[in-house]
Amino acid sequence: MKMGLRRAGAFLREREGRHSEELKLAPSGFGLAMVPTRITPDGTVTATCGYCSVGCGLKIHLRQGEAINLSPARDYPVNLGMACPKGWESLTPLKARDRAVAPLLREGSGALRRVSWDQAMRALVTRFKGIQERHGKAAVAFLSTGQIVTEEMAFLGALAKFGMGILHGDGNTRQCMATTVVAYKESLGFDAPPLAYKDLEESDVIFLWGSNLCTAHPILWERVVMNRHKPTVVVVDPRKTETASAASVHVALRPKSDLYLLYGIANVLIRNDWIDHAFIAERSVGFEAFREHVLQYSPEWVSEHTGVPVKDIRALASIIHRGKRVSFWWTMGVNQGHQAVRTAQGIIDLALMTGNIGRPGTGPNSITGQCNAMGSRLFSNTTNLLGGHDFARQEHRHKVARVLGIDEGRIPRDPGLAYDQVLDEVRAGRIKGLWIIGTNPVHSWIDRGGIEELRRKLEFLVVQDMYAGTDTARIADLVLPAAGWGEKEGTFINSERRISTCKKVARAPGEALADFSIFRLVAEYWGVADLFQKWSSPESVFQLLKELSKGQPCDLSGIQDYAMLDEKGGIQWPFPEGEENAEKERRLFEDHRFFHEDGRARFFFEEPRPVPEPTSGDYPLVLMTGRGSSSQWHTQTRTNKSAVLRKLYPDDVYVEMNPDDAAARGVEDGATVTIWSRRGKIQARALITSSMQPGHVFIPMHYEETNELTCPAFDPLSRQPAYKMSAVQVQRST
Repeated sequence: MKMGLRRAGAFLREREGRHSEELKLAPSGFGLAMVPTRITPDGTVTATCGYCSVGCGLKIHLRQGEAINLSPARDYPVNLGMACPKGWESLTPLKARDRAVAPLLREGSGALRRVSWDQAMRALVTRFKGIQERHGKAAVAFLSTGQIVTEEMAFLGALAKFGMGILHGDGNTRQCMATTVVAYKESLGFDAPPLAYKDLEESDVIFLWGSNLCTAHPILWERVVMNRHKPTVVVVDPRKTETASAASVHVALRPKSDLYLLYGIANVLIRNDWIDHAFIAERSVGFEAFREHVLQYSPEWVSEHTGVPVKDIRALASIIHRGKRVSFWWTMGVNQGHQAVRTAQGIIDLALMTGNIGRPGTGPNSITGQCNAMGSRLFSNTTNLLGGHDFARQEHRHKVARVLGIDEGRIPRDPGLAYDQVLDEVRAGRIKGLWIIGTNPVHSWIDRGGIEELRRKLEFLVVQDMYAGTDTARIADLVLPAAGWGEKEGTFINSERRISTCKKVARAPGEALADFSIFRLVAEYWGVADLFQKWSSPESVFQLLKELSKGQPCDLSGIQDYAMLDEKGGIQWPFPEGEENAEKERRLFEDHRFFHEDGRARFFFEEPRPVPEPTSGDYPLVLMTGRGSSSQWHTQTRTNKSAVLRKLYPDDVYVEMNPDDAAARGVEDGATVTIWSRRGKIQARALITSSMQPGHVFIPMHYEETNELTCPAFDPLSRQPAYKMSAVQVQRST
């Protein structure tokens, strides 16, 4: 630690909040210059938005090197001059009053008090190392995020697993994208969303499965509106959402009956011979077994299980058959379920059997949740070894060790436990130390009351965040103040695999540091800085990631540097060395070769399983959760800092109810109701609406009360939580 302390003093002088005279003392790459280097003649820089996975380009207007305003970038290929309410308000959260401005350490009295970075680092190292010495290396774990830049994710994963000996670490992308990761890997051979956003404008049939695109990804809905082919838009969703109201066809199936419906549609396609025999024979494996399976799912039987009329099931198959360019899109309505992987693969199966993949306007296309969930999926060192490699394969471990210049023995042979399993280990008393970075699980994790109870099991909890006032930061033993979007540089990867840059256009407040800089400090104090000599700046790490990606489906090696990404408006992977046309929309599988060794895709299927928590006499209603408005984001940690955004959604929690359910309970619109499940009880304002089917209620996920009710069920393959269906009761409050 002594050697680290000599360097740490210099590092602390370089924190982003220091004056320019002090910044001159900084070694290159640690203290980033205040004024971005890539400023256009009109005094602006373009940066990728830090909210959702669409990855819009925002033109940030500068005065004396600091951001004063922003507008959507008109020439950016993703959003084409458009932005949702969150994007317009991206700068506001940086000036919030509850920003974490200095490290906070909990005293013996129980209060958090301000300490120096030196004291904070000594506490982290002493406590975590002490736990590992007493209980083993696996007794410390980390939980990360999809909202920091790719280079920071890679640094955290490498530092934790190769440097600190931490075996178990996962990200909050487990809550949104784990299902899709497993589905793509098994079916297509790699976590490879095949889409280009342009496909929304090229399809003549668009299926939106469990996706409220208007609200969750409004810019992508605008791309649908721009489609000149007058597409048939089919929305499959139990709720009549904003998107369903605007669609050509709304299929209001029963919650979590998706597999039945998918197999019923496949049944009709096969029986009518509406399938692509040549593609199936030449480019896939497993169709005959799939065929035998789905032939059991007659439209009549499927109708009984889904509530979808027989004629509608047949009509859906006919819509697919008549379409020349059919695309299938899904989000959390599919991913967050007890049998989610097989549901996503049911969608992939439909695309494969009809040859709707690899052509403009086609594809089984997952829309990611968080701004950098794709960066996390490929480079966070959690589900994959860096660069989409496999921890279990010796040749992959050897390659990573060679590129990074480390001992191969430092690389574990498996990815470690998933998010829920980490928490189970805390519950069992085997994990004693936890490091949480850029996420708020006390609010966002399923069955909120359960995770609050786990706090008592931990000996030391470190929370690294922009804000000191989050639900999770308030219960931490140590709070590390982090810079946010707009206060650091790096790259994001969006849903269409587009790598693009973030810019530093504002100073982080007080002593807050970029997550990258915090990880460098931890490496110094832990005594492993020598392992990370090449990790001197985000762009130096990007060069390492390029080398790691060589030969992988996500090959980035042809991208020269950040300047090239800016010049081209982002670049979609793959972009290997020798590739010249960066402007080309990089749709995957145009050659119909997939990433399995034999080049063929796979069909997967499974018998539908009962929901984990069916309704009953005591809990007769199905609770569904999801995004409430385009102006809310996750736990509202950032969006609630904007007075403009707060005006666009209700401050207090509300529950949508069908008029019949409300009348049966004597509930009027606007009345206060009590909602309870087997786990908790909350109050909410009733919103009576015919958009809800009888027997269903809906509460937005953004309110902290919501997850006091949700059922802690998980898909067994992806370990993703099944937020979308819990059994509840609702009564008027007295």
